[in-house]
Amino acid sequence: MSELCQNAERPSDCGARVTGTRPSSVFLAGWRPASKHPYRSACLYNRLRLGGLGLVIVICSLTENGYTQRVGPVSVSDRSLSDTLGHSESSESAVGHTSDPQAYSSISGTVLDANGAALSDTRVTLAVVSGAGERTALSGSNGEFTFTELSPGTFKVTITSPGMETFVSSDIVLRERERHELPQIVLAVAGTTTEVHVDVTQAELAQEQIKAAEQQRVFGVLPNFYSSYIWDAAPLNPKQKFGLALHSITDPVEFVGTGLIAGAEQANNTFPGYGQGAEGYAKRYGAAYTDDVLGRVIGSAILPSLFRQDPRYFYKGSGTVRSRLFYAVSRAVVTRGDNGRSQPNYSHVLGSFAAGGIANLYHPAGDRGVGLTLGNGLIDTAGNAANNLLREFLLRRLTPKVPDYEKGKP
Repeated sequence: MSELCQNAERPSDCGARVTGTRPSSVFLAGWRPASKHPYRSACLYNRLRLGGLGLVIVICSLTENGYTQRVGPVSVSDRSLSDTLGHSESSESAVGHTSDPQAYSSISGTVLDANGAALSDTRVTLAVVSGAGERTALSGSNGEFTFTELSPGTFKVTITSPGMETFVSSDIVLRERERHELPQIVLAVAGTTTEVHVDVTQAELAQEQIKAAEQQRVFGVLPNFYSSYIWDAAPLNPKQKFGLALHSITDPVEFVGTGLIAGAEQANNTFPGYGQGAEGYAKRYGAAYTDDVLGRVIGSAILPSLFRQDPRYFYKGSGTVRSRLFYAVSRAVVTRGDNGRSQPNYSHVLGSFAAGGIANLYHPAGDRGVGLTLGNGLIDTAGNAANNLLREFLLRRLTPKVPDYEKGKP
């Protein structure tokens, strides 16, 4: 355009206004208006021509830009956590996969109990090891579970069920398009720990120990009720002391033993005032049984309850033979109190002499007196010492129902 204007006679005329004409119609028709000034007309014509060309370019440019905005790529945000654990609803370019579901990976498995039966409704949790998130599912009626549409990554499976031990898998590295199936998962029954607090009184413990002692018999026959092989046995209360004494004097072996003693006395004509024959034997039997009952009840029940002493012999079973000999013999005059301490055996010694004194009431007149009282008392005390020696060194080995853990003094 500038070149056209430079060819005009008067360049200032390039900006002159053309009157009486319609530039648009002139341009469209390609007609050049006649003018008295040909250079001015040519300049105007060229301006109109270039202006129209510019307008066409602008329209085409705008049309092309609008089309590009409609068909150009859609901007997407960063992939979310759900893309790691599974398929999201964003576009294919956002998750990095095609629309083909075969492009995703999966993890599956089966949950069984210890008997091989399927466990349904067990809670299965799939977690990303990096901590990005987790998904949860329940096993089906056949015990199976499946997590589909997973992106590659490292996962861990945790399975829980009430009353069963928790299962936690090792890290599962999942690759693209991989179908990972876990080996059959067997949940064991959860171990339970139950704490039971049982408050047992001394009386209850002593009663159980008495029941065990009442089963103690030498050779399985002869009573050995008053031997305690539990060194720290619970003390007896008065009721238990009387109960043990009653059990002893009513035992069938007691009646048999008394019969043998009465027979020996009659054979030796002991207490001749009773005479001989059946009557003499009966009197001797009655006197011998009464002596034993009085000695047992007074020395093992009444006085031990008053003095709070234990009538049993506590087996030592340890130490030198000499120490055990001294211990066994001394128990005839020394006993254990209900408080666990050693003290003079008032119960048995006084009981023996008390029973001897009462024996004067039913023994023959010729045999009564201080001699009978002292004789019975001393014989009973000495007999107690002899019995203790048998208890310490012999009877335990001959008593079959004594538990192994009852070994006397530790």
